[in-house]
Amino acid sequence: MITADPHTLTGAYALHALDAHEREVFELHLADCAACDLEVADFAAAAARLGLAASVPPRSVVREEVLRRIKAVRQEPARATAACPAAAAVLGGTAEWQYTQSTGAPAAVLAAPDAKARTSPLAGGARGTVVVSARLDEAVFVTSGMAEPPSGMVYQLWFDDGGRMRPAGLMDPNRSSQAVSLTGAVGGASGIGITVEPTGGSDEPSSDPVAVMRLPA
Repeated sequence: MITADPHTLTGAYALHALDAHEREVFELHLADCAACDLEVADFAAAAARLGLAASVPPRSVVREEVLRRIKAVRQEPARATAACPAAAAVLGGTAEWQYTQSTGAPAAVLAAPDAKARTSPLAGGARGTVVVSARLDEAVFVTSGMAEPPSGMVYQLWFDDGGRMRPAGLMDPNRSSQAVSLTGAVGGASGIGITVEPTGGSDEPSSDPVAVMRLPA
């Protein structure tokens, strides 16, 4: 039984640190709390960036930026700190197992100063976060807990261009947690979709999407 204020559990939820019952109760709260939904998305994106610390050379202004944000963040009980990179740093070790294997192209987007994120629950208790950099015109899909696709199949990502699905890359079928750089420019896409396709991918979706997510505004 949860005794803590649900507003203080955004960080634990984003890092998958709640048990099954706690997660179920918190998700009921999350459905009606826009503030917590925003904090979960911010925290998930911050955790993803922290996990890349070993592979992304830190910008020279990182220390100054963190100090500036500490001074600017609103002074409320624990819930406010969930969206703050400095608070995320305290829990970075917990998140690191989930994201440290992300290198290469995704790193630039996750570390971009203008990066915005949106997190949504996926089937089977998985979580998906879309991170977009308007300046780079690129996007990354970060996921954890994805079920393994059927043998001979793969999860394929798509950009949703006004109802037309544009191929955006394939996920690694052997990894339940990963960061995937979406292929192609974000352009005017409003969201992304995920379908199950034959190994190698398809030119058009051949199955109903297993998930559809809006891009962050």
